[in-house]
Amino acid sequence: MTFVDIPIDLGALEKNSPELAIITETLACRNAAEQLMAENRTMDALERTVTALRTLKEFPDFENTEFKSLLASLLFDLSEIHFQLKDYKQSEKELDVLFKLLDGLIKSEPEKFGPYHILAMELSTRILRSRKKAMDLLVKHQINTEHLYEKVNSGVVAATDKLVESLRNVGQLLASGGDYKAAMKFYAEAIKISKKRTGRVTRKEVQMTIEMAEIMVRVRHMRPRARRLLNAILPHAISLETIKLEEDILALVEIIDTDVEQEPKWKEYLHKLTVAAKSRLKRKSTESSEETSDSQAKEEETETSETSETADADSQL
Repeated sequence: MTFVDIPIDLGALEKNSPELAIITETLACRNAAEQLMAENRTMDALERTVTALRTLKEFPDFENTEFKSLLASLLFDLSEIHFQLKDYKQSEKELDVLFKLLDGLIKSEPEKFGPYHILAMELSTRILRSRKKAMDLLVKHQINTEHLYEKVNSGVVAATDKLVESLRNVGQLLASGGDYKAAMKFYAEAIKISKKRTGRVTRKEVQMTIEMAEIMVRVRHMRPRARRLLNAILPHAISLETIKLEEDILALVEIIDTDVEQEPKWKEYLHKLTVAAKSRLKRKSTESSEETSDSQAKEEETETSETSETADADSQL
């Protein structure tokens, strides 16, 4: 994954001002997220990006061009990170907000921001392709899961591990398509069967529990439950001495505790951004319809005139 860097003119901000301090701190968070992504620490990168957004929301002027430029970069980051996590639905949501933000920026500086609109379109295409591929795989995995259930019920011991992995795959594919509740059911079943087979909590059960918590975080009212689940699984991750799993758990807990989208000031701004974009689209649509109507009226007037002239000519003959 390559982070998209939209140029920020720090010189446009007053030296030693709170605005400059906020932008600088946000950029530091973003750089940390980029480094974490390079190390394949995706959940930690997501947490740092959320922290960057939380920092940026303190900027006093939401109409400032440098603020909007940095926000657009962060939306690119979020969309790419969720794409890497195969959360295509969330990635599309962030792209939607990004497109609306870029619409306004392109209007004022088309040469500067136009290329980033193209990059957003390319990401959108990648998401659609990946989503279609995921749905095609989902059908195959569901059929495979049914066959494995039959083998397990027939007493084939070796089939249990394959069934657990198949249930996990179905859960991942359902989550990528936005069917979070169904995905959690498959994960819960996979964890239950895996625990029953091993008789203890292994690294695999901890990993699957974290993955299920990631899905739960995407459903707002389930975030408190996801936090309790993560707190319950953390001691197992510590006892297994798996630093990567501990880091993923703590990053998810931090994301839940931050919950940027719920903060009124930020939510109101994103809402206004969406409403403004919809108003512009509606206005363009209306203008286009009026132009079409005028064009049709002129054509009809011309046709009527030509018909009249033809009739006059016929009468003269």
